[in-house]
Amino acid sequence: MSHRRGWRCRIAMSFVLAGLLLADIIPATISQQELGPVYLEVLASGIAALSWLTHGLALIMLCRSIHGSTRGPAALALLTLLPLPSLVITLVWYCQSGTAWSPAHPTVSSRFTILCLKLASLLTYVISYLLPGADRHEFLSINSPWQQDQFISEPGMSVSDQQGVAEDGESWLSRFFYAWMNPLMKRGYQWKLNQPQDVCLLPRKLQAAKVCDQFYACWQKKATVHQVEEETVSLTSPIIAGDDGSSNALDRSHHAQEPVRLLSVLHAAFGLRFYSLGLLKLAGSLLSFSGPLLLNLLVNFMESRQEPLSHGVLYALGLFAGSFVGALLRNQFSYEVQKVTLMVRAAVISAIYRKALRVGSTSLSRFTVGEIVNFMSTDTSRLINFCVSFHEVWSLPFQFAITLYLLYQQVGVAFLGGLALALLLVPINKVIANRIMMNNTEMLKHKDTRVKLMTEFLSGIRVIKFYAWEKHFSTRINACRAKELQKLRAIKYLDAVCVYLWAALPVVVSIVIFITYVLMGHQLTATKVFTALALVGMLILPLNSFPWVLNGTLEAKVSLDRIQRFLELVDQDLEAYYALGSPSGTASAIDIRGADFSWVPAIEESTSQPLSTGSLQLHIENLSVRKGMLLGVVGKVGSGKSSLLAAITGELIKQGGQVYICDLEQGFGLATQEPWIQFTTVRENILFGRQYDARLYEEVVEACALSEDLNILPAGDQTEVGENGVTLSGGQKARIALARAVYQEKEFYLLDDPLAAVDADVANHLMQKCILGILQHKTRILCTHRTEFLEKADALLLMDNGRIIKTGPPADILPLVESVPKFKDMNKRGNDKDSDEQGQEEVIETEAEESSQDKCLFHKEEKKEGALDFQVYKAYWLAMGSCLALSILLSLLLMQASRNISDWWLSHWISSISQAANMSVMVSSASLPSTKLLLFSVVGLVSPIQALDTAPVPSNASVDVNFYLTVYGGIAGANSLFTIFRAFLFAYGTIRAAIVIHKRLLQRVIKATVTFFDTTPTGRILNRFSSDLYCVDDSLPFILNIFLANMYGLLGMLVIITYGLPWIGLVLLPLAALYFSIQRYYRRTSRELKRLYSVTLSPIYTHFSETLSGLSSIRAMRATQRFELENELRLEQNQRCLFASNTAMQWLDIRLQMIGVAVITAIAGIAIIQHQKQIGNPGLVGLALSYALSVTNLLSGLISSFTTTETMMVSVERTEEYTTDIPMESQDKLVQVAADWPSQGLVEFQQVILAYRAGLPNALDGVSFTVYPGEKVGIVGRTGSGKSTLFLALFRMLELKAGRILLDGVDSQLVGLEELRSRLAIIPQDPFLFSGSIRENLDPQGKRTDAELHEVLEQCHLRDAVTQMGGLDSELGERGKSLSVGQRQLVCLARALLTQAKVLCIDEATASVDQKTDHLLQQTIRQRFADKTVLTIAHRLNTILDSDRVLVMQAGRVVELDSPACLSKKDGSLFQRLLHSGQQ
Repeated sequence: MSHRRGWRCRIAMSFVLAGLLLADIIPATISQQELGPVYLEVLASGIAALSWLTHGLALIMLCRSIHGSTRGPAALALLTLLPLPSLVITLVWYCQSGTAWSPAHPTVSSRFTILCLKLASLLTYVISYLLPGADRHEFLSINSPWQQDQFISEPGMSVSDQQGVAEDGESWLSRFFYAWMNPLMKRGYQWKLNQPQDVCLLPRKLQAAKVCDQFYACWQKKATVHQVEEETVSLTSPIIAGDDGSSNALDRSHHAQEPVRLLSVLHAAFGLRFYSLGLLKLAGSLLSFSGPLLLNLLVNFMESRQEPLSHGVLYALGLFAGSFVGALLRNQFSYEVQKVTLMVRAAVISAIYRKALRVGSTSLSRFTVGEIVNFMSTDTSRLINFCVSFHEVWSLPFQFAITLYLLYQQVGVAFLGGLALALLLVPINKVIANRIMMNNTEMLKHKDTRVKLMTEFLSGIRVIKFYAWEKHFSTRINACRAKELQKLRAIKYLDAVCVYLWAALPVVVSIVIFITYVLMGHQLTATKVFTALALVGMLILPLNSFPWVLNGTLEAKVSLDRIQRFLELVDQDLEAYYALGSPSGTASAIDIRGADFSWVPAIEESTSQPLSTGSLQLHIENLSVRKGMLLGVVGKVGSGKSSLLAAITGELIKQGGQVYICDLEQGFGLATQEPWIQFTTVRENILFGRQYDARLYEEVVEACALSEDLNILPAGDQTEVGENGVTLSGGQKARIALARAVYQEKEFYLLDDPLAAVDADVANHLMQKCILGILQHKTRILCTHRTEFLEKADALLLMDNGRIIKTGPPADILPLVESVPKFKDMNKRGNDKDSDEQGQEEVIETEAEESSQDKCLFHKEEKKEGALDFQVYKAYWLAMGSCLALSILLSLLLMQASRNISDWWLSHWISSISQAANMSVMVSSASLPSTKLLLFSVVGLVSPIQALDTAPVPSNASVDVNFYLTVYGGIAGANSLFTIFRAFLFAYGTIRAAIVIHKRLLQRVIKATVTFFDTTPTGRILNRFSSDLYCVDDSLPFILNIFLANMYGLLGMLVIITYGLPWIGLVLLPLAALYFSIQRYYRRTSRELKRLYSVTLSPIYTHFSETLSGLSSIRAMRATQRFELENELRLEQNQRCLFASNTAMQWLDIRLQMIGVAVITAIAGIAIIQHQKQIGNPGLVGLALSYALSVTNLLSGLISSFTTTETMMVSVERTEEYTTDIPMESQDKLVQVAADWPSQGLVEFQQVILAYRAGLPNALDGVSFTVYPGEKVGIVGRTGSGKSTLFLALFRMLELKAGRILLDGVDSQLVGLEELRSRLAIIPQDPFLFSGSIRENLDPQGKRTDAELHEVLEQCHLRDAVTQMGGLDSELGERGKSLSVGQRQLVCLARALLTQAKVLCIDEATASVDQKTDHLLQQTIRQRFADKTVLTIAHRLNTILDSDRVLVMQAGRVVELDSPACLSKKDGSLFQRLLHSGQQ
């Protein structure tokens, strides 16, 4: 290791140098008379020796750390070069004076020798640093291997990976100045930050796994202290506490004891570290007072000209040291607080996730999915903001007290007048803040409803387009938006009042103070006025921010309570739920005795809304299932079949009785009725976290009839399926969910109607190969309506109304169920392939070619690179309106100018009072201190001096005070007016922009094509409507306001400083260049990091909502631990980006602080030089310095507000992207059609060619056929033959490439879309219901009478169900939760009946309905639509066999079209083959 040798050599040289310096002291003391005073020599050598010793020790530490393999920080090596110039100069002096080798002076000669040795050692040191032949890259940073992109993405890291870890093992210097961030900043600058993996890993202490362990350990402790064993299960015990959870089940009432408080756990876990940061804050706050005090002294020193120079130098050095150390402390404080907030965030998010996995689904249903995701996003971020404001709560009053004391010293009792005024404003501010809070909660409520509506709109977009309901939904959404905006207006205008008070206060307070002071008979002097002004500025800050800090605290309290309420929900308590031994003692797989189950907890039943499945009660007297048997469960829609399965998996609330299940720990193989599919590849969906076993996998895929489907999919089983499996057909989803269950190899299978969505052929296959094949030795419970498959079952249960009516062998039970269809024998035979498979599958097939390169259907969310387009700013400017925008800028300018004029008048007044005329004129212009005041001074101060120099100054103080006061008050009043003008204009402008942006976005999205929704995950669109719009509504205006104020303030400050001290220009120019380059460097990186942060944020929420929707499957298959881990990994990635982006801000902050320190020091230095040369002007210096004290705040404020503004503008960019780039449906109407068109119902397809997207093969390839008025046509064909595509073409969901479709002889392409769709009726494949009353669901436009609605419900056999729920106005839950799947399908039928259209399209509409209902439905359809044209893509053959003609599709062409009787007799016809394929 060449590095090691270099380290050793450097360490040795450091100690040698220290020794030489100490040795040098001896000859120096002897030869004192020749060279300067001896104490300086001793001091210099001593300090140097000490530094070299420290340096040596530091090197030893570094050498032993992980940096031993590198050269260590370059900064350390550079420091060693500092003594070089002095050594060289001394050497040159020796040579010139010729005293180098004089035997006469042995001391001098020995010193010369020591000098040479020092130089030699230093040279050796430098060489040993440079020697090892390593990369140039490693010079600056220790994290060298970054350049080779060796990157670890998993948190489980080995020691060799350590280089990518942030901060750990860095030197103090690197930590204070964030040198370890340099490589990252550099990568950002070179556009190399493209994915989350490019960001450094979190420091050990912040890694999610570690933080969560620490948090849960504390949680455990608290839980045991609370002595409620039950609670222990709450977050920590594994889901089945079979082995270790010996906790005895306490009775439920006991539950209400002491739950664990989240706050106390956070306090125990992170408290110590967090509270100790208060010390840093304290020191930083104290140092911020050093500025004004030293400033006071320095100006006095210049005014009096009596003090010795050394005092001036000391003051200047004090200013430097105070500002330097203060900067370091404040920076470290905010950095450390950010680290704590990261820990809290990780802990809270994972606690919420864990809780969601553990909580009983009955109590979980109190919250909607949206609300729970909100706990994780909004509420968590409010909690985190509190961490930042907590230290303000105590430090603000403390600063306030000190400022008051200093003010008292300046102006005596006069300060009380100003204070009284300032304190008066506190209650006013509090009242305003409260109003804002109230409005804010209201606004968020409306926002929640709006987002919920959007979610429903997006999830049912296809159906909404089929029904042409876009208008209805957009009016509903706009109504919510209007309410939200009303509250937003109130908030913004109240905010404007706050801003006004904040800006006007300093002026008013200082006026009051000075007036009181003068009236008390004192005289104003420069030093007094201007120190007082500085202090008033410091006083205003705590006064103003205090209400906000309190607000933040209250918000955090509300959020904490909301999360707490969620964490206190009752967990699934499986030990209490299941009996440990079988009650009957026999070896059965399942034994349920006298058990009652409910969806609603007993307490709530009386009050509650009808919850899931209308709070159906389930009562099971006696149910025992042998191991290895196949039990069929039958019963009509809503009889409690699914509830029985939920009762077995423990998702219901048990109100009594016993449930025993064999091998409980192993879990169940569960296939739910609505298949739950994850947003990942097909293979990952099936494996579900298990190892890939090729043999088993093949078997399962074959058994579940998925082999063909996988061949069709673009990337085989590596194809990504969309959210909730949106790119798959219903049948495929069901079979993938089944395959997942089978692959888990459990002993016990619960199958909820997996045969519903597939055709007879496939259903037969599943029955033979899967349920009776691969699963033959397992215990199976199968719920289904397809009774023809249950003949092979060992026993059947007949259910009705939540009770088991009868059990027995299939032969006894089946006759009770089947409504005997017309073609009894036909029914058992085949049927066409998966109905919706077609529609959707062509989507897939066609997408195949397109996406086979990237194997992914969804385009990854765009992460725009580089700076924001000018277009984005332009869009915002235009949304606000040019006139308005210009007037806002103008009012800002006027406000600044009036502020400056008032200061100028003050200086003029002082100068006329002052005795020493000229002197005081100069001093007077110093009347302008104060950090906050200075935000607003621009040019006004360029004029005063020339004007005043010539003014004759009265020597006696008989000046008319009243006159001056009146003018001063007048100017202040004008300023106040401009301020209020600006505040309200700004509020008005930003609200206007928000209105325009939402309106455009919504209009555009509503008119987008279906393809857009198929290829864009809902979450991504929702993001635009929730977080991006919130940004445009609220966060962007807030930051933009601050940015503009900062910009004007900085301009004014530069003008003043250069005017007061022209020489400072020499320093300011290079600093300005430096500032510019630093901020460019930073902004580029920061932007990338922020974008990465938001890109890694969505997966956390997506994964969470996915988990919530698949909760029963995850628990039943016992996969909770794996999901927790997945959540942790996603969280870790997001935290990494957040940490990097926070640290980048600190990196910038410390550099800006140093620029500020440089400016202050330079001004003080120049002032002292001028003072010595007698050209100084204390007034101007004081003025410049008082400004400079605020320079750092302004600089960092400017960058951070600009960067944040830019980040917020990204939201505008994203909404703009949707308002301009989405493909739209054509909106033009070329033909006006009659009100009753199509009156006959004649449908003609003429040579129709259609492709899903450009560049894809044709899904319909020259289709021609005619359907005559009133004809009933069945459509059949294998998967992917283009059946559903016919409907898409008819409804113009996709535009044709060629050919035309005529309805009653009118070309459908010439008719307006809304007209076309509203005149056709469709029963779509997925029953889509939205939250709202049943009436709204049936008839959103409100055109029908109640009688009509009741009649339709009667015909659809829904009347009873609806009456039971509470009539037409009873609410349906999210997505129609309160109805069973079959009932939802019936509601969709009822809708179609209501439209009274001449043409009805039915797409696989009777999949989830039992035979009897199905039979009745078919009758209803025949009666009601007797004279209408009906096109059916059917499911059960009996629905097609009585149709007039059958249309057989193959590969996008019409192959056969004739009556079913003819086709079934015709040999070799495709229809015949389809019929017989089911006959096994």
